[in-house]
Amino acid sequence: MALIQDADAGAIAENLVAFANTEGGTIVVGVNADGSPARELPAKDKIERTLGRVDDLYNPPVVIDGCDAIRLKPAGSNATRHEAEGENAGNNSARVEPLIPAFSIRVPRSTELHALADGRVLIRSGAVNRPLGGQEILRLASAKNTGDFETEALPGATTDDFNREIIDEYLEKRAERSKRVHSGEINRLLAEIGAITADGKPTVCGLLLFSDYPQRWLPQSSVVFARFVGTTPRGEQGLAGYTRREEITGSVPRLIEATWNLVWSEMAISAVVKGLEREETFEYPQFAVREALVNAICHRDYRLRGRRIEVRMFSDRLEVISPGGLPGFITVENIKHEHFSRNPRLVGGLFHWGYIEELGLGIDRMMEVMEQAGHSPPRFDARPYSFAVALHNERIRPRVPEWSRDTNHRQARALQYVRDKGSITNREYRSLIHSVSAETLRLDLADLVEKGFLNKVGANKGTHYTLRERVADK
Repeated sequence: MALIQDADAGAIAENLVAFANTEGGTIVVGVNADGSPARELPAKDKIERTLGRVDDLYNPPVVIDGCDAIRLKPAGSNATRHEAEGENAGNNSARVEPLIPAFSIRVPRSTELHALADGRVLIRSGAVNRPLGGQEILRLASAKNTGDFETEALPGATTDDFNREIIDEYLEKRAERSKRVHSGEINRLLAEIGAITADGKPTVCGLLLFSDYPQRWLPQSSVVFARFVGTTPRGEQGLAGYTRREEITGSVPRLIEATWNLVWSEMAISAVVKGLEREETFEYPQFAVREALVNAICHRDYRLRGRRIEVRMFSDRLEVISPGGLPGFITVENIKHEHFSRNPRLVGGLFHWGYIEELGLGIDRMMEVMEQAGHSPPRFDARPYSFAVALHNERIRPRVPEWSRDTNHRQARALQYVRDKGSITNREYRSLIHSVSAETLRLDLADLVEKGFLNKVGANKGTHYTLRERVADK
């Protein structure tokens, strides 16, 4: 969403181009950048006149879904629409905040590449518009020129090839996520999400989402899973080194679940006892594995026949290989921060289904959970016709602080306490370490002061100890 104070033609043109070149979005006119209402709301006819002029500011023209009057919650407000409109006016305990009047311009993703009159090609990156460089423009243009394959109808397929139980499951999950039950015609919704064409024929996206066996038309849409003994695909005497190989078929949601179950069944699980609790540790973080699988299925190039998604499980790593290079302007360097989908309707379907938690943040969180589990970050390998994600199962040993080599275990705990709390007193040290005399603990702290690890501050009952700068920096 882009917030604009007034019907400024230049600002509207830049946002139209950026949203159309990326994933689409909404321009809100009449709201300041901080979410507060603008000093004066422009009239709708002024906005419409501006929209009529902005076509001269870019090429080719950008199609919009409409310009409508809306009312927004103030930034940071918890008031509901009903509260703000006075339904609870009789309840003195209700916090009433007026809604902000504004205008909404909806911009769909475009199949064309749009540039401003000054030659800039913009994309939406987070909350800002970013100009693309030469190679990025070429990659985005190439992605646009391939057409919208997921919305193409497939010869011989009819809506009878959809499984109504799968559609009902989707509708249920969609209602849970949107907090709104769909009450209209099913075919209208299917057309809206790109599952059928305007004349009711199933599309690539529709068959992938709702057919029991889309592989009848798209044999390349299956997944091949292989479990290898060692770290290479080859076994002894040049033979295949896998102990298990399976091909998985079915709709996209079933592919995700079945592949996940296979990986889960082969995943090593260790256990440690902490206190009285038994804690299980998985070979790979569950979120990282599911994200790698979902990304491969969402973003693969379904035009490439004869190539299927491969999931390879080695003794030291899990590889997920997806046919088709990175889409558009996405590179290994910007994959964490930028977002562009080769199959946006398939992505939207899986988002409403609940397989994607939050659009555009999966890679970021995948890296985070790998780090939290003590693993190295995911490794990406981008090639012209494939993209691979490798999750390694080795755990990185925590760095041992230099001060721990010159201290006993009690002193190490004291230093860690000071690092966490900022200081330590004799009483706090005694409560931290049990079964040791108070005199021994006093000598521990005195020794840390003598070695230059701690500063002694105050005297008598007011004595406490803080870290010296050289220790705090290590």
